[in-house]
Amino acid sequence: MATVYVPAPLRRQTGGQSRVQVPGTTVREVLANLGTVYPGVGAQVQDEAGHVRAYINIFVNGNEMRTLRGEDTPVGPQDEVSIIPAMAGGLVALGTAGR
Repeated sequence: MATVYVPAPLRRQTGGQSRVQVPGTTVREVLANLGTVYPGVGAQVQDEAGHVRAYINIFVNGNEMRTLRGEDTPVGPQDEVSIIPAMAGGLVALGTAGR
């Protein structure tokens, strides 16, 4: 089974675990199985059609899945799958806008 690294915002659904073992031969299968075992994770990571949400990045052994074969990227039992929520936003300090 692949090791899935779970980000802090999703650990409540995994009982506090930062990594879990999940079966599957592709990213799609691993995420579907993850959502079955830990129901709250599925809705956070995948949209209603079962695709990875645009603001979620999935890495397989350090490589972003979208640069590989997307959700069809193969996953083996020794592979590491990391779920990384995209960071956005920021704050402009008062008085520095436009500099």
